[in-house]
Amino acid sequence: MQSTPTINVPPPENFPPRASPRSVSFSQGTLSPAGPYSPRRSSQNDAIGTESTPNPFNFETEQYLVGPAPNSLKSDLGRRRGHKYARSSVSHHIILSPAPRTPLQLPISLPVPTFREFRASMTKEQKTRWIWCLCHLAVAAYVQIRAHESLSQTALSHLLFFDVLGAFLCMAVDVSRNFEVWNRSSISHPFGLERSEVLAGLAMSIILLFMGLDLFSHGLTHALESSEGPGAAHGHRHDPPSGYGLILAPLAAIMCTVISASTLGNHARIGKAIRFPLFESLPSAFRNPSHFLPISLSIFLLVLPLFGVHMSGIVDPILGFTYAIGMVTLGSRLCYGVGRMLLMSYSGPGVRQIVQELTKEPAVSGVDEAKVWQVHYGLCMANFKLRVRSRDQVEMLRERVARLVKNGLGGGYGEGSKGVKWEISTQITIER
Repeated sequence: MQSTPTINVPPPENFPPRASPRSVSFSQGTLSPAGPYSPRRSSQNDAIGTESTPNPFNFETEQYLVGPAPNSLKSDLGRRRGHKYARSSVSHHIILSPAPRTPLQLPISLPVPTFREFRASMTKEQKTRWIWCLCHLAVAAYVQIRAHESLSQTALSHLLFFDVLGAFLCMAVDVSRNFEVWNRSSISHPFGLERSEVLAGLAMSIILLFMGLDLFSHGLTHALESSEGPGAAHGHRHDPPSGYGLILAPLAAIMCTVISASTLGNHARIGKAIRFPLFESLPSAFRNPSHFLPISLSIFLLVLPLFGVHMSGIVDPILGFTYAIGMVTLGSRLCYGVGRMLLMSYSGPGVRQIVQELTKEPAVSGVDEAKVWQVHYGLCMANFKLRVRSRDQVEMLRERVARLVKNGLGGGYGEGSKGVKWEISTQITIER
């Protein structure tokens, strides 16, 4: 009987003990593909979690800041979000970003002064002039009170009141020049606040026009009352001014008008809106009709009684109606001139003559456009478009246009372009 082969199996205690998950550890570089695999022996096992166990991952703590990084503060104009480099998109090569422009030197707006700032900015001289304007107003009120239904003296009081308005406006403009918003241009006020003076001048012109019409109404009322009989006008009859009252009112009117015209310069700027060739031959103190009318009427009221002319007769209505016509004429002319200035146009003559002079120039083949307008009392603008035959005459023609405009336009009452700034632009096209 054949015997079965016997296999010697070692006892279980001779096998190495099984490694539990708690006793498995790896040395540094054990799982690295760069080195050979070498299993560790059971005698080299170490416990996980001890301080001597090395960390196979090199973790470092990072501090993250909230907000943009310092390098991202640069301008990213022309770069789309999500792109790493500028011009990385095809559309950016087709639609280019606008070229950087220099910022405008013109401010958006300037602070407008309040009444408290306006009063605090006044100098001692300006305060003295304000006091004089109040005295001028008191004289006008005195003449009106002493008129006693006299049409000529009522006309004088109206003219003095118009003179007082001009003095107050002149002083307000003088104080407003202390602030930058008056002269400097901005986007909200392209020409500053100087055009507000033009608006005030238009209001004064309308007041003068209505005061002249009021004199007409006043005179016609008295004429109708006197035509009904002496009894009808008896209740409204007043004694005419006589004695010192007849002399004091014209003297005070002359003094106030001359002082205001010489020291304050009232109506000097509004006088540039119109031009009367009749007054250009008179002395400088009488070239402005706003000064000529009250001074001449005061002289008549002083001189006529010296020649024995009684002012209670027909002379008083004649003087009153004459100066009422003058006030209506002056007021309407001022309304027309200042109104055109407010609409950015030019009411003075001479533009047609300048165009004729330019067409006579041998280098000029034609004048396509000639536009002249007055912005305010101190600024006028002129634009010309010319066609020339040669490039050599361009600079000479620009100087010629500037000379013709400055000598032939602007000014008032024979003063030429004094006190008026002209901005002239000439566009020249060369014919081929």
